[in-house]
Amino acid sequence: MFFSQAGARPRMWEASPSEHKKWVEVFKTCDEENKGYLSREDFKVAVVMLFGYKPSKIEADAVMSSVDLNTSGILLKEFLDIVRKKKEAQLYWNEIRHIFTAFDRHYRGYLTLEDFKKAFKQVAPKLSERIILEVFSDIYEILLLHHLQADY
Repeated sequence: MFFSQAGARPRMWEASPSEHKKWVEVFKTCDEENKGYLSREDFKVAVVMLFGYKPSKIEADAVMSSVDLNTSGILLKEFLDIVRKKKEAQLYWNEIRHIFTAFDRHYRGYLTLEDFKKAFKQVAPKLSERIILEVFSDIYEILLLHHLQADY
């Protein structure tokens, strides 16, 4: 697969000092009783505050199952790591959405192989058709997997 060989994955991303400070403040705000950790419900509120949506039961279960058994919830260090990873994924999908929008010249909400070929002829005219077809196939597979995961 072209993308797996090229290493197309979310890049490591570091929060700015002001963003890091905001995350710590959200943690402290949601830890109302100053327990030093966030409970499941505290975590849900924190996600709403930072990302604007309430996490699903599956997401909350996944996060809570990764919590150290010696604690009753998510410690600040774990919370900051979770938020950083969520932000990386958000930025990655926003980048993909932006690229897709640039390729979707007819604003149909989907790309045909012909749309894809035309876009690549403009940005990489010397790229072989075989590579373009491989990339198109890889993107289709990635989006299909993402769609299936979102429905789960």
